[in-house]
Amino acid sequence: MIALGGIIGASLFIGSGAVISTVGPAAVVSYAIGGLIVVLVMRMLGEMATAAPTLGSFMEYARTSLGEWAGFTLGWLYWYYWVGVVAFEAVAGAELINPLIPMVPQWVISLVLMMVLTGTNLVSVRSFGETEFWLASIKVITIVIFLLCGTVFVLGLWPGAEMSVGNIGKDGFFANGGFSVLHGVVIVIFSYFGTEIVTIVSAESDEPERSVAKATKAVVWRVLLFYVGSVTLLVMITPWDQVPTEGSPYAAAFTRFGLPAAEVVVDVVVFTAVVSVLNSGLYTASRMLFALQQRSFAPGWVRDLNGRGVPWKAILLSTLVGYVAVAASYVAPDTIFYFIINSAGAVALFIYAMIAFSQLKMRRRLEREAPESLKLKMWFFPYLTWVTLGLIGTVIAAMIFVPDIRSQLVLSLVSVAAILVIYLVFVRRKPSKA
Repeated sequence: MIALGGIIGASLFIGSGAVISTVGPAAVVSYAIGGLIVVLVMRMLGEMATAAPTLGSFMEYARTSLGEWAGFTLGWLYWYYWVGVVAFEAVAGAELINPLIPMVPQWVISLVLMMVLTGTNLVSVRSFGETEFWLASIKVITIVIFLLCGTVFVLGLWPGAEMSVGNIGKDGFFANGGFSVLHGVVIVIFSYFGTEIVTIVSAESDEPERSVAKATKAVVWRVLLFYVGSVTLLVMITPWDQVPTEGSPYAAAFTRFGLPAAEVVVDVVVFTAVVSVLNSGLYTASRMLFALQQRSFAPGWVRDLNGRGVPWKAILLSTLVGYVAVAASYVAPDTIFYFIINSAGAVALFIYAMIAFSQLKMRRRLEREAPESLKLKMWFFPYLTWVTLGLIGTVIAAMIFVPDIRSQLVLSLVSVAAILVIYLVFVRRKPSKA
């Protein structure tokens, strides 16, 4: 269920409206291309994780395949990304719930959210897993209901509805031009980020190889059904230029179905999605920090475990940075918080590229040394791996031509440069653990 709900977040429930407004009906293609990149990357990860399940997952694969610098850079980039996400989601969650309790300041709500989920992560891995299971269940059930109701509605079988499949061709499928599709990919690719968490969680599961193989095989239909399928229905239910960009287009669609209290229900679902990302973000950041320490890439005290085997200091350090970022969102939203959030903007693409390069080298090594370990293989290797790298490179290049996203690319490059400088100055000459 963690893998199933991993790609369903507030970015789908709310952000899809902005994508449809930018691209038009062809937003479906943007989601399909973004989903294709994720499917291919997850297949590579599945190949590596089933062959060698390990703490740190792709950080360790990058280290062994590309060198110490790659493991250090990818690990800290991933940690930095999720710490930023934790802060962003804590603020977003507070904004969602604040109208219900206006007498409570938003920063207090953000603080309470982070404290509660920090406690959940500190209790045990099982506690994290059970919390995430129920949060993911709410998201999945909501999307399934939407898919069922939406299909009946657009076919004109819903009471009072007329067939509206033709809305997808209103003003032409590529209503805003061909480049808008690429612009859309730039926006949606970050909506998918988080699926790879399953390869980190698997290191603490009873059957890591089986868990990863199952999750990576299922990602194809998850992407097609939950993202591409639901966005297709959105532009069929409502003409694309009437899809709301403020609030949730899913709430607007449920309202068209005539379902009572649709907006309130969807707001609750979006809030659970935010809490889910917060929960996963704290877990992922702490485990990556713990894995970095195992290779002497982080302070030694980070490895301390509590009685339940949870790296409590890694969790608290990740949370502490989140608290600082949340404070910055209220004290200096246009400087410190802006930098933290936007400097992680293109990190997902850099991480995907490093995973692909790692898979290229690791696959060749495994074919020579342990071909029997390749239980789940990347399709059409190495051609599809190079296609994936080409797609990632195209999306990164497109960011240069999109003014409102260009700053994310620049600040993300600054983050990468800073991490590389730290590695060269403080880590390179120290012997790492084999």
